[in-house]
Amino acid sequence: MGNVTLTRVTKKFGAVEIIKGVDLTVEDGEFCVFVGPSGCGKSTLLRMIAGLEDISSGSLSIGGRDMTDVDPAERGVAMVFQSYALYPHMTVAENIGFGLRMTGHPKEEIARRTAAAADMLQLKPLLERKPAQLSGGQRQRVAIGRAIVRNPDVFLFDEPLSNLDASLRVQMRIEISKLHQDLKSTMIYVTHDQVEAMTMADKIVVLQAGLIEQVGSPLELYHRPRNIFVAGFIGSPKMNFLKVTARPTEGGVAVTFPGGPSLTIPTETPVIKGETTLTLGIRPEHLDRETGDVTLAGTVRLAEHLGSETLLYVTLADGAEISVKADGLTSARPGDAISIPLLARACHLFDTEGTALHNGDLTR
Repeated sequence: MGNVTLTRVTKKFGAVEIIKGVDLTVEDGEFCVFVGPSGCGKSTLLRMIAGLEDISSGSLSIGGRDMTDVDPAERGVAMVFQSYALYPHMTVAENIGFGLRMTGHPKEEIARRTAAAADMLQLKPLLERKPAQLSGGQRQRVAIGRAIVRNPDVFLFDEPLSNLDASLRVQMRIEISKLHQDLKSTMIYVTHDQVEAMTMADKIVVLQAGLIEQVGSPLELYHRPRNIFVAGFIGSPKMNFLKVTARPTEGGVAVTFPGGPSLTIPTETPVIKGETTLTLGIRPEHLDRETGDVTLAGTVRLAEHLGSETLLYVTLADGAEISVKADGLTSARPGDAISIPLLARACHLFDTEGTALHNGDLTR
């Protein structure tokens, strides 16, 4: 069993608290991704699970066994680092099997496990090469193979793709996802790239300043962010945020844009009691529509043509700036006046503290 449970876990470096009381359960066989900005504590949390960092307080269990103070080698985990950390004088086969040699496994078993890992990772033709003769993606696969041969209960990945170029990142992302499907092992993966998180994870853990902001499936976090931080972090480009004046109305909330139009956002229950200032959130991909409940006027400041789509950066009449993910064949150019249809049921509402009061739902 490879379920991982963290209970009120903290980590201090001197007087500085980096992890501030984390409660989390990763189920057996799940692919769980830790995401968050640099310095949020995601790599530190992963290293605590691996046993490379001590737990200041709280407890850790793996497979139902308390591992809080257990040596790293006895935890049943294998870690793949950002750097490949391959021995340059050893062949691919020797690098993959090195850990087994150090633990005294028989040569026949080492050869069998190495061959099985190489076959799974398409490394068989490269077994006699040395790291200098490999590409970056091949080296990363060797590092993963070194983890596979240990048959761990839990795989830990610390930003393993950050040293690869864009095309290799996509390829390795697919290969790691396939590996998870084949092995059906628990995997915990750290990245700052929310696209990796969205495409690979069963469960995403969003961290900020040593605390968990939200845990959920990729689509749950995309459609129902708990606060402005999660809403802005999940999704690319990030969600647009506009200050609006809001008042309760029958069946929803009436919002007015500064110096602009008004619309009513339908809500199932009342979310505010009186007139107040809220933040309205709308994703760039939900603004490229032929019709909407209201139209915002603006001027295109910048157009990024990406082939299949075009990102338009627009300045509204009141000076606010938003982004629009438009069709790749759009003719809009910098300086053009543009009208942006806005659909009320795609809008999110956040209070002055940044907490979500209402999440948009395009399925209605």
